Amino acid sequence: MSVNQQAHAGPPYGQPQPGYQGYQQPAYGGQPLPGVPQSQYGAYNGPMPGYQQPVPPQGYFPSLGFPSKGSPVSLNSDTSSLAPNFIGSLRAPPTSGAPPPASGASLPSGHLAYSQFGHGDVQNGIPASAAPMQRPPASQPFLPGSAPTPVSQTSTFQQYGPPPASVQQLSNHMAGMTIGNTAASAPPPAGLGYGSPTSVPPVSGSFSATGSGLYTPYTASQGPPPTSVSQGLPLAQSPFPGQPVSAQRPPAQVPGFAPPPSSTGIGPSSYPPTTGAPRPPTMPGPPLPGQTVAGPPTSQPNHISSPPPPSAMSGPHPGPPMSGLHGPLPPTHPPQPGYQMQQNGSFGQVRGPQPNYGGAYPGTPNYGSQPGPPPPPKRLDPDSIPSPIQVIEDDRSNRGSEPFVTGVRGQVPPLVTTNFLVKDQGNASPRYIRCTSYNIPCTSDMAKQSQVPLAAVIKPLATLPPEETLPYLVDHGESGPVRCNRCKAYMCPFMQFIEGGRRFQCCFCSCVTEVPPHYFQHLDHTGKRVDFYDRPELSLGSYEFLATVDYCKNNKFPSPPAFIFMIDVSYNAVKSGLVRLICEELKSLLDYLPREGNMEESAIRVGFVTYNKVLHFYNVKSSLAQPQMMVVSDVADMFVPLLDGFLVNVNESRTVIASLLDQIPEMFADTRETETVFAPVIQAGLEALKEAECAGKLFIFHTSLPIAEAPGKLKNRDDKKLINTDKEKTLFQPQTSFYNNLAKDCVAQGCCVDLFLFPNQYLDVATLGVVPYQTGGSIYKYAYFQLETDQDRFLNDLRRDVQKEVGFDAVMRVRTSTGIRATDFFGAFYMSNTTDVEMAGLDCDKTITVEFKHDDKLSEDTGALLQCALLYTSCAGQRRLRIHNLSLNCCTQLADLYRNCETDTLINYLAKYAYRGVLSSPVKTVRDALINQCAQILACYRKNCASPSSAGQLILPECMKLLPVYLNCVLKSDVLQPGPEVTTDDRAYVRQLVTSMDVAETNVFFYPRLLPLTKADVDSDSLPAAIRNSEERLSKGDIYLLENGLNIFVWVGVNVQQGLIQSLFGVSSFSQISNSLSTLPVLENPFSKKVRSMIDMLQVQRSRYMKLIIVKQEDKLEMLFKHFLVEDKSLSGGASYVDFLCHMHKEIRQLLS
Repeated sequence: MSVNQQAHAGPPYGQPQPGYQGYQQPAYGGQPLPGVPQSQYGAYNGPMPGYQQPVPPQGYFPSLGFPSKGSPVSLNSDTSSLAPNFIGSLRAPPTSGAPPPASGASLPSGHLAYSQFGHGDVQNGIPASAAPMQRPPASQPFLPGSAPTPVSQTSTFQQYGPPPASVQQLSNHMAGMTIGNTAASAPPPAGLGYGSPTSVPPVSGSFSATGSGLYTPYTASQGPPPTSVSQGLPLAQSPFPGQPVSAQRPPAQVPGFAPPPSSTGIGPSSYPPTTGAPRPPTMPGPPLPGQTVAGPPTSQPNHISSPPPPSAMSGPHPGPPMSGLHGPLPPTHPPQPGYQMQQNGSFGQVRGPQPNYGGAYPGTPNYGSQPGPPPPPKRLDPDSIPSPIQVIEDDRSNRGSEPFVTGVRGQVPPLVTTNFLVKDQGNASPRYIRCTSYNIPCTSDMAKQSQVPLAAVIKPLATLPPEETLPYLVDHGESGPVRCNRCKAYMCPFMQFIEGGRRFQCCFCSCVTEVPPHYFQHLDHTGKRVDFYDRPELSLGSYEFLATVDYCKNNKFPSPPAFIFMIDVSYNAVKSGLVRLICEELKSLLDYLPREGNMEESAIRVGFVTYNKVLHFYNVKSSLAQPQMMVVSDVADMFVPLLDGFLVNVNESRTVIASLLDQIPEMFADTRETETVFAPVIQAGLEALKEAECAGKLFIFHTSLPIAEAPGKLKNRDDKKLINTDKEKTLFQPQTSFYNNLAKDCVAQGCCVDLFLFPNQYLDVATLGVVPYQTGGSIYKYAYFQLETDQDRFLNDLRRDVQKEVGFDAVMRVRTSTGIRATDFFGAFYMSNTTDVEMAGLDCDKTITVEFKHDDKLSEDTGALLQCALLYTSCAGQRRLRIHNLSLNCCTQLADLYRNCETDTLINYLAKYAYRGVLSSPVKTVRDALINQCAQILACYRKNCASPSSAGQLILPECMKLLPVYLNCVLKSDVLQPGPEVTTDDRAYVRQLVTSMDVAETNVFFYPRLLPLTKADVDSDSLPAAIRNSEERLSKGDIYLLENGLNIFVWVGVNVQQGLIQSLFGVSSFSQISNSLSTLPVLENPFSKKVRSMIDMLQVQRSRYMKLIIVKQEDKLEMLFKHFLVEDKSLSGGASYVDFLCHMHKEIRQLLS
């Protein structure tokens, strides 16, 4: 089976993800999935509750990522006294929280230290872990008895060269904190295969955007932080009992990271070697606003100050040793009875299950809280760094219950992963527009200083849930919509009526315009028109106008659009059963063409073409007894051989169409023609629409590289040797400009192209995709198509593609108030000038991303306004204008900018920016630029908004704490860091796909959602709480589901109970499970019904039908699955979350110094 989809996995929704230890992750918001965190980016709302930190070496304070002298500060929130960087309200202390211990006081084991985490920044001291530790191999066997210890894996830090022998060296090593590749157990798989299943995607290579923007609090049960940690520890200790230690080898360097100088000292002095010290437990982080955490008090500073003495610390539970811990330890440490690691990574008594964790996962180490023998050394604890799952869960619990009312300027919406209702009271719903920040800098200097891109991700025709009202259609008659005389902005709630209502002042350009007599209305005592609530354009953020003939091409109203189905009938297509499958499906699908709300039948006409080296047109006129075929063999000069009878009404020609669809598979059953043409097929469809004088869509079903003699003929230019060279960018560029010119002609006619590809080898998606991409169409790819495994996915995609809402012949313009302007656009469209985004077709799933720059100063009083106007033809042939308005706040303080960002949207923008960058720059340059920009964003915050603290601390803005984890997922994606098995076509496909994704889709694509099926409640409709994307979170006795918007993996552990296997797969043992299943068997038992209903629920939330892949633990497909465990290291060289967090900390320190 091939995995035809992009490799990037989106973050699991709502799952905690292991992050790089020590790093905070930004959260992304996205569309909420019901009950499930979504992966799109949400806004970042607050610091995460306590992160645990690894114990630093002595002289190295936990709160400082690097050793420094002075009192140890551990993650302190610099907001204990609400500092300027305080973001959001402090959380209320959890009910069960204990009062904070006096500083320095030791806490009884099992109690958490109460640190006040403000919502402000998270200062995470990422302790540089003292010694790099090695992690157990990624594919480490799960021993039933031992809980895998996530935290104490061998270090993730990669060392350059052999591991340093002495502690001193270690410290120096850490000081440099490079993120190299450490030899983490087995190298993670390299790229994700969109292609064959055998390919191994990089484990951590995809960035999923799941986190929500809020901080997730860490669990309350974390133990008190140790005061100082002594460093030094033997490098490779054997892991806890039962866990193999992976062999250490010098890590390869990670591309783009320079090795640290051999002896860099950190801070005033490098740390002296010391013998191990206990590692501090993680501190609880602040919960999200409104969220209570079970366990430790919620409102804690982001860093933990004065840690209690180490003795009070609970020891980690057995797991692989971490470096930097107490002195010589016995090689193995017996597990401590009864304590499990807390979800959030703190040690202490086991608390109740956290929102996202069902309990201790078998991959986590248990920490006992009893003092006792010093635990083995650990590396930065993944539980102590920001968790996307926690952020998503917190946002859900805090913001999922109340409707989001859009009446207030500059409100940050809930994350995309939160399920919420929207009430339009003057600003467009976040389903239509999401911004990277809802409070933008007043000056360009301030914007440049922060480096936070100002962008909006706009989805003009987004589908709304049934409980929300569709935009009202306003008809002003022949005079058309009321507009500003100067800038042509459309009437909206922000226009100011003056002079008793006779004139209005434009909110965009301040020009005063006369109110047309028919539109006049008196004002009330507040200056509002008395018909304010009766007119959608005065009271709502989104609405539609009926366009007049002036808004139509050639000043005449359009005809209804047409759909033309163009089927490849070459040998491969016929032999695979594809042609017969398409013809059978079309017979019923034609009854479901899109129609205007109350119409009896669709106004769309249909036509049919088949092709190989020549084209066959069919006359299906209703008066004919049998269809007639006309062949055009002169593909160099394409024309349509018939006018009348090619495009027909489905109901009138039903019997002739049915006869044709029955005959096509028979006519070509014995074909031997293997060559195909491609460009002439598009030209034929374009010519047919021109002659019919209408817009429309071509559905092209194509199987191979078009090598037959014809315009647009291509050659096989696939060359893996170009990867990591300056010529790699040519792999993403079309091999000829022919298709760009063809796309331009298609856009002019309103001819949109949707392409369904069924390749068995290289097809040149980068070139074939040009026309679909520039016309606003879609590409679907089914590599190595096999009827039995792929037909469900293909048919579901085809049905949805044919039935979904589409606007034809569309033009979009974004207007802004004085001070900013739209300067850059990303998405599937064509631009012939600098302001108008043109799309032959725009469907309900496509987004256009717009970047804004300052061209003047803004004012805090007036704020900033955006108005997106989309002119399009509906599926019934009606010309309409859809308007979306959004008002944003403006600020003179950087802290206000950082408090109102949305990380999920930011990642969506950064991924699109990077994916466009690979067309013109080497991939390494693009990666380095992304890392540098994010380091600058975080360094600016640290320098200007965080309260003063040691440079050794990593401090992240509450709303951006998931930025590092999500950014790392983007960097590890197949486009930017492919594994050896990722094909060139896969990369081109994913690159185009991501460019028009919305925030919810990029969220789950880059940070996939991982759900423990065995924890699902069979009696409820809800999904189980997600867990973080890391192998150490998996238990061999459980079954998990991972989804990223393109694939659904069901991973089955080797020790799953026989009863569960029987219930889900209908076989009696693990060995009998077939991994060639494309759907789960329909069995009449509660577990089977629950899992199938969960999968159906996930499928409905995604714009594409996800391919189901069954992965048995230790099976060859497991490498592909591990590619999506994005918090781990990837085989293609991507860093783990913990390592990347350390790397970002190093980059930030360099910028600050």
